[in-house]
Amino acid sequence: MKMKSMHFVQIRKSSPLRLARVGAFMPIWVLLLVSSIAFGEVETRTLNDGSLILEDIPEIPREVFLDLYRFQNVRAAAFRAWTADSQSIYVSTGFGDVDSIHRVDMPLGARRQVTFYEEPVGGIAGRPGTDSLVFTRDAGGSEFAQLFLLDPVTGEAEMLSDGESRNGAVVWGRRGTSIAFQSTRRNGASNDVWIMDPENPGSAKIVLASPDGTWWGPAEFSASGSKLLVANYVSVTDSRVHLVDLDTGANTLMTGGPDNRSVNNAVAFDDDGEGFWLITDQGGEFNQLAWQAMEPGAAMEMVTADIAWDVTGATMSHDRKRMVFVTNEDGMSHVYLLDVASREYRKVEDIPTGLAFGFEFSPDDRRLAMTLNTPQTPSDTFVLDLGEGALEYGDLTRWTESEVGGLDTTAFRVPELIRYPTFDMDGDAPREIPAWMYKPAGKGPHPVVISIHGGPEGQSRPSFSSTYQMWIEKLGVAVIQPNVRGSRGYGKTYVGLDNGFKREDSVKDIGALLDWIETQPDLDKDRVAVFGGSYGGYMVLASAVHYSDRLAAAVDIVGISNFVTFLENTQDYRRDLRRVEYGDERDPAMRAHLEKISPLNNVDQISVPMFIAQGENDPRVPVTEAVQVVEALREQGHTVWYMNALNEGHGYRKRENRDIYQQATVLFLGRYLADD
Repeated sequence: MKMKSMHFVQIRKSSPLRLARVGAFMPIWVLLLVSSIAFGEVETRTLNDGSLILEDIPEIPREVFLDLYRFQNVRAAAFRAWTADSQSIYVSTGFGDVDSIHRVDMPLGARRQVTFYEEPVGGIAGRPGTDSLVFTRDAGGSEFAQLFLLDPVTGEAEMLSDGESRNGAVVWGRRGTSIAFQSTRRNGASNDVWIMDPENPGSAKIVLASPDGTWWGPAEFSASGSKLLVANYVSVTDSRVHLVDLDTGANTLMTGGPDNRSVNNAVAFDDDGEGFWLITDQGGEFNQLAWQAMEPGAAMEMVTADIAWDVTGATMSHDRKRMVFVTNEDGMSHVYLLDVASREYRKVEDIPTGLAFGFEFSPDDRRLAMTLNTPQTPSDTFVLDLGEGALEYGDLTRWTESEVGGLDTTAFRVPELIRYPTFDMDGDAPREIPAWMYKPAGKGPHPVVISIHGGPEGQSRPSFSSTYQMWIEKLGVAVIQPNVRGSRGYGKTYVGLDNGFKREDSVKDIGALLDWIETQPDLDKDRVAVFGGSYGGYMVLASAVHYSDRLAAAVDIVGISNFVTFLENTQDYRRDLRRVEYGDERDPAMRAHLEKISPLNNVDQISVPMFIAQGENDPRVPVTEAVQVVEALREQGHTVWYMNALNEGHGYRKRENRDIYQQATVLFLGRYLADD
């Protein structure tokens, strides 16, 4: 990484910082840092040609850059599309500052870069019968993505969208002559469904205008191209399937709705158009793969009823004879092949333990590509050979092997699945919270970083994380990822336990984790930090409100500091979606509750050192959420490190910013989790 020019903006006095004794596991640069910032002035400055603002963050010593360099040079290569001849693939990977599209022509072959932009490529959809692609790309993390048609031979890309709206969820018609996509083009706020002939961008037209503030997007065209399955997402527990007749414009609700609030995610039409496949929770606690006749509200056939875990995704082969689906079983992916005619399915036993996603059958249906990720291997592309029978398969071949900075990833710590009791009951027994725990070698007691996922309906799973491994090796910390109530993966009842007025019950789950840490002899209850982004950032701030006396440090990335200002200022296209989850601030009782629990209104209860990172262009959690809590904490005389990237949005996607953020995070944790 090259550090770009730095210039000073402001110099001011900071409050004196305590001088910590550094444990034997700490690198020498931590001692240098503690010595250099213990007393005196803290500089506010910019890096990366002025695009990255650092306030009250010490200058990062060169020793830090050198010590972390290998961990920051880990890459991934996710599968994105097949070529028309089924012989080559496209992946996204980053050899520069951002992820770009690359072509790979053979297993472990060279990755030939196809796109060259300063912004990362987002969604990618291969055009049937050709090697061309439609991809999305925004500017500065704004998430107002535009659609581009790429000729991978010349590398030339034509913008198809209007350059102003937010576009995505691209689905090709089976003949490759049209695309359906989601766009806010009509008024900047509504999530409508459009179709277009990509050879004539002026042909774009709305086929379904959103009647409310929910999300609408295409799922699949019928074989004739005259009908379109459409998904309507209202909330994590309320999604619906519609059928749009493109000839008449008729829009028919097929399942779900105000009188049947449930999860219903469209997958594909069946072979003869008599029905469609979907993932639904109408059969019980978990999301199941199901089939429904092409009649509104028809009874469903629950195909995976005997699997007591969520089906998280499914993909149909081009010949409609087989399907692949993946389950989330206690956080780990299991892959199955399904015979569409007989409804029989078979687990693919050769998939490594970890996460599997991004499935796509080759155009000739003889192979199945996917992305696999494990705690010891970053995301890479694998291809499964398929047999003649729908349930037959052969070898699993690795097509990419991503660079890991020369690290021995076989020595990376593998997380352990734990469960700890929380404050309330689940029936007749204490409710237990699942969590993943990474522990360093040695007896301890180890400092602890509690890493809280966002969403709030996200889920922490046993994936590859060079960041966690960096913390473990360089700081000697244990990392615990709790799946507090409201997390996906454990049934629809669990997802709903934190809704509305129950919001702070999830924060109590962090208090219960702190109680559990006190009972563990190899964990140090006096050296615990909380870390999280987005909704996880809110959880960090809320944990600091309630448990400052039990925490040593807190790191909030693009977090919500006040639910009312967040809901009032988040982008129009997502405001109603968030109101369903957090509550409607226009209701006086709910507004009073949201104000009461918002960390911004309780900063007088925070006494823990805080590191806050933000992107200036964040459309989800506006920069004002960070600014207001930083100012409030400083008014209280608290220690706050603040970083703001002027060319980023909801998180840091550019390597030059991400590297410095990671270095600063290690400095911060090293400083405040050092031995007392």
